[in-house]
Amino acid sequence: MNMTHYMELLANNQPWNLILFMAIPVGLAETVVITELYILFTRRLDGWVRRLNRWAGIVVGLYFAGIIVYLLTTAVLPITAAGQWRTALDVVAVGAYLLGGIPLLLVALQDLGLFHRRLTPEQKLGWHATYVAAFLILGHVAMIFGMADPGLLGYKPPSDQMHMEHSMPMEHGAAMGGDEH
Repeated sequence: MNMTHYMELLANNQPWNLILFMAIPVGLAETVVITELYILFTRRLDGWVRRLNRWAGIVVGLYFAGIIVYLLTTAVLPITAAGQWRTALDVVAVGAYLLGGIPLLLVALQDLGLFHRRLTPEQKLGWHATYVAAFLILGHVAMIFGMADPGLLGYKPPSDQMHMEHSMPMEHGAAMGGDEH
């Protein structure tokens, strides 16, 4: 089966890519989601749950900003320049993954007090929840499209790579395993 660059990124260099690009950011984001639900339900805008929510929001937003910069420079730009996208499924998967980092960055900026400073606590809570929801939507779009076989839309790997393993980031220097040929 063919893979999108998104799946190839997660599949190669096991377990490190999976940890760096999925487990850490999603674990932190899910911590934000779970604590966010608690805060929305209880309206307790103080206490240890809010502190955990704020800490996880700052860390995941800044961490994901690093992922965005890294993958744009080492994968997206080279793959685009070489014309190596594996159909629209590939572009949507990678694009949604990277765009999902933007709402997380906005959570971090808000939690650092650099964004929405003049809003009431209730308004801030509303924006925070909106950013978390946007991340969840984009993250699920990335996963769904990323798991699809790009062959569904006609992608055929170059004939000299049909029987070769996919090359991925950290192994050959390209973050999302742009085809070398």
